[in-house]
Amino acid sequence: MIKKWLLILTIFMFITACGGDTGQSQGDAEYETTKKMVVDIVKTDEGKKALQEVLSDEKMKQQLVMDSAMVKDAINSTLTSDKGKKFWSKLFEDPKFVKTYTEATKDSQEKLIKGLMKDSEYQKSMMDLLQNPEMEDMIQQTLQSQKFKEHLEKSIQETLESPLFKAKMSEILLKAAEDMQKQQGGQSGSGQGSGGQSGGGSGGSGGSGGGGGSGGSS
Repeated sequence: MIKKWLLILTIFMFITACGGDTGQSQGDAEYETTKKMVVDIVKTDEGKKALQEVLSDEKMKQQLVMDSAMVKDAINSTLTSDKGKKFWSKLFEDPKFVKTYTEATKDSQEKLIKGLMKDSEYQKSMMDLLQNPEMEDMIQQTLQSQKFKEHLEKSIQETLESPLFKAKMSEILLKAAEDMQKQQGGQSGSGQGSGGQSGGGSGGSGGSGGGGGSGGSS
């Protein structure tokens, strides 16, 4: 019995959520009431068990697949609408959202790009595009344009002034200085060792010479 009620309430919630603007305040109130009922039912052990049985049903799985396709089409149509485009354009103007979105999709974007770079068809398409005379002219004009040069200078300036870049450069310079000190220390140590051996050899030669002189005088 509870499984049937749960299914009915879930469907009712879905229909209410997808409803139009007519009687919005009344619809919102009904939605909140229904939502509370569903939450209360799902919290019970019997409700959890009923929900598991509903989701494990093969017919329900097929229906969910069909519904997911319908939802996908609805989202696609919403995103491609003028209102949807305006919404996303405004959303991507927010630096915080762009940062969060970039960090969240970084791994998937990298995988996508790496996958495309390994794809022979994609490689051929890119080569054809880059070898196109019109594309070559456009790239050359862009690189030689004053606007691009100003943008490049600004990007370089921002990079040089970035705290992260400064910290990285300081780390690299300090490591290079430490490596140079180690190399100089090693060279001076080997030089002193060579000097000591050379001095010892000279002393030995002098001693031999003295011995020879003594033998001659006797």
